[in-house]
Amino acid sequence: MISRLAILRDPMIAVLLLATLLAAVFPSTGETRIIAETVSAGAIFTLFLVNGMRISRGEILQGLRNWRFFLPLGLWVFGAMALAGLGLAQLAAGVLPPLVALGFLFLGVLPSTIQSATSYTTMANGNAALSVIGAALINIVGVFVSAPLFALLGGGDAADTGSSVIVRIALLLVLPFLLGQAVQGWTMHWIAERREKIVWLDRIVIGIAVYVAFSGAVEQGIGQAMEAAGWAWLFLLVVVFLVAANLGVWLFAGVLRLPLRDRIAFLFAGSQKSVAVGAPLAALLFPPAVAGYVIAPLLLYHLIQLMAAAPLAAILARQVLHLRD
Repeated sequence: MISRLAILRDPMIAVLLLATLLAAVFPSTGETRIIAETVSAGAIFTLFLVNGMRISRGEILQGLRNWRFFLPLGLWVFGAMALAGLGLAQLAAGVLPPLVALGFLFLGVLPSTIQSATSYTTMANGNAALSVIGAALINIVGVFVSAPLFALLGGGDAADTGSSVIVRIALLLVLPFLLGQAVQGWTMHWIAERREKIVWLDRIVIGIAVYVAFSGAVEQGIGQAMEAAGWAWLFLLVVVFLVAANLGVWLFAGVLRLPLRDRIAFLFAGSQKSVAVGAPLAALLFPPAVAGYVIAPLLLYHLIQLMAAAPLAAILARQVLHLRD
């Protein structure tokens, strides 16, 4: 059933919770942190290499040709959502530790998540092909845009956005993706045959990045910095962000007069945020002691978005069926 709680059906939630729990109980410190960071960097390179192999160049070109869908989607994700993140970061600064509050800005500049946006679009009987292309293109743009946009909107003081980090982003995110695009003619069939197994690569890499980030936060005392009231405020502000994102993108798609099935694709591609890009990017932009604080809103947003999207998809699916009847 679509309406089942996502926590019972999405292994990504279990991976995030397990990585956070391991970091809380057995954080990587000292020499083990160096090893963990090296493993994380290698895993990130591998993930983006595979992403380059599995996102078809034909899909990219098709999405670029459909600029009436893609351009407004990009403006929403990197414009409206980024500004909303900035506003919430400023609001949260009064009730949360500064680095956790900054996490709302980081959350706002991130691209969409391909897998869940496509899955829930399909569940809702939306235009799944358009969702795949739109979310994939937004992810590609995000590799180039999210970090400088974060620095431009005021996060540069906390993040390392100098030339050395630009080089690391190029080597660990951009270069492997371009290599994957270059060889996908030889690897596409191999990737397609192993699609279900490769999904676990995403989850494992994200789990490693989250573990390294939260290990640093645990070592710096995030448990003491965030009391019960702070966690309650964090939860409330994340819910506000998610509700505003879904309502805003749905209304925006209505203003664009998109057909219902395209509007559903626009909704999920525009409101779902990618921990698959966010966790690796945080590992490159921030030292571990900072990254764990900054990605806290992202992880909570990701968990809640998965659980909220299932019943929402069920409601939209009934609307589509009603129109067909």
